[in-house]
Amino acid sequence: MRKTIADILIDSLIQAGVTRIYGIVGDSLNAVLDSIKSSKRIEWIGVRHEEVAAFAAGSDSLMSGSIAVCAGSSGPGNLHLINGLYDCHRSRIPVLAIAAQIPSIEIGSEYFQQTRPEQLFKDCSHFCETVYRAEQMPRLATIAMQHAIARKGVSVLVLPGDIAALEDRQTVPEQVIHVTNPLISPSKPELEKLAGFLNDGKKVTLLCGAGCEGAHSHLMLLCEKLKSPMVIALRGKEFLEYDNPYNAGLTGLIGYSSGYHAIMDCDVLLMLGTDFPYRQFYPDDAVILQVDVRAEHLGRRAALTYGLCGDVKETISQLLPLLTDVKDSSHLEKYVSAYKNVREDLDKFAVGKPGRTPIHPQYLTKVVSDLANEDTIFTCDVGTPTLWSARYLQMNGKRRLLGSFNHGTMANAMPQAIGAQVSQPGRQVVALCGDGGLSMLLGDLLTIHQHKLPVKLVVFNNSALSFVELEMKAAGYLETGTTLENPNFASLAQSMGIEGIRVEDPADLESAVQRAFEHNGPALIDVLVNRQELAMPPKVSIEQAHGFTLWTLKAVLNGHADDVIDLAKTNLLDRFHL
Repeated sequence: MRKTIADILIDSLIQAGVTRIYGIVGDSLNAVLDSIKSSKRIEWIGVRHEEVAAFAAGSDSLMSGSIAVCAGSSGPGNLHLINGLYDCHRSRIPVLAIAAQIPSIEIGSEYFQQTRPEQLFKDCSHFCETVYRAEQMPRLATIAMQHAIARKGVSVLVLPGDIAALEDRQTVPEQVIHVTNPLISPSKPELEKLAGFLNDGKKVTLLCGAGCEGAHSHLMLLCEKLKSPMVIALRGKEFLEYDNPYNAGLTGLIGYSSGYHAIMDCDVLLMLGTDFPYRQFYPDDAVILQVDVRAEHLGRRAALTYGLCGDVKETISQLLPLLTDVKDSSHLEKYVSAYKNVREDLDKFAVGKPGRTPIHPQYLTKVVSDLANEDTIFTCDVGTPTLWSARYLQMNGKRRLLGSFNHGTMANAMPQAIGAQVSQPGRQVVALCGDGGLSMLLGDLLTIHQHKLPVKLVVFNNSALSFVELEMKAAGYLETGTTLENPNFASLAQSMGIEGIRVEDPADLESAVQRAFEHNGPALIDVLVNRQELAMPPKVSIEQAHGFTLWTLKAVLNGHADDVIDLAKTNLLDRFHL
């Protein structure tokens, strides 16, 4: 039986260990879908929006530890993939996108649905090429997947529908991809120079990110040796927050004052596996050192005194013997103690009093964290769900936390939960969704129902794009275009065959979350949370204080005094239990 280019592509994916493809069917994908059906070894996961396919593939890749695949039909179909692919690429997740194209003979003729995928996907991929001849396959499939795996990012294969159906006499090699795990370490002179800066430091602080995955125990030894507090970037939370007596908390816009000041007060800042982007949170006068496995990242966020290319775990292993033992622990003790005080203050908000509505989102997040399984996979939407997840979800070394932490796009939580649940069918997956984020891709609740995925969706329903409102208030603007007229999301879920629970009173919250978690199937909890919660950054600038004062004045003068009163009630009266 003759093989087509599409057959060779699918055979290549199978040899690479791929077992599913996320996407939406279309006539330009007919040959590929026919090959998938014939193979009987790859599952097609149909979604309702291609953006969901790309996000789901990304979380699938993260949880399975291997390359994942999504596909879109010609023109608008594959164009919808782009936002999810940008997120995967910026988060260094290996994903292959199959971008179907119009018939090859029509390219350049302004044909129906014509786009230029090679140009469109250029900035969100390491590899993007078009298949034109049978002789290119399966070699292009190998090159594409190898780029995605080796460079940890996105590759795109553009495949015209007519080309996919052509006969291909090539054979697929047994070894299609080559996964390597080299040990990358600085040279001995580089390590000695790094150790010299650290030995001379009196107040050393560590800033650690996602590149510290797998190095928890080594980092504990390093902190002990240096008597250093550890400040954690958000993407490092799931790997570093637990069993960490050196933790000074997060930094950045959603961080803590303890983390902020632990960095600003140090004389040596050691950045490990982090590309933390906010320049205003770096010290001006300290010696700044950086270790990153990607040398091109060195020095792009702050002016470095010294930068080294190396894997964090391997670098620490070789660095520890070069460090002196005598260090004053006062800097460490000061900021670990400060973090404990901040934590106690934050926990005061994570309470719910029966009858006092609307519900504090802090309380909702804490209840979810307390009742979730030990190995739960959490996903969180951009905005306030990310803020509350950062501050109130407890990590333990088994739990995972996925989000759009680099790309910062709305509506990521539900799609990422889909991919995580497909990849890990035996684990609990909980998506913390904003009402704006959920409604943006609302149709894919049907994907969850259709594929019988037991995802638990927690909706922070405050009828607003609340993080945008916070930004407007800080800048002195009245809220414009942020109000959302929401349906009863629980009833909506029920109409789609999903268990729906609505919570308006704090007294009902724990039992509702427990009921949803115990439900044998997908469940959505629609929780009415307070719109007026202020999420204070670790440092308030003069500009922000002026902007907030200006907003208060504008609100009163424009007849919105009730908003100011609600804000005060939420953030002052409740805090002091009045």
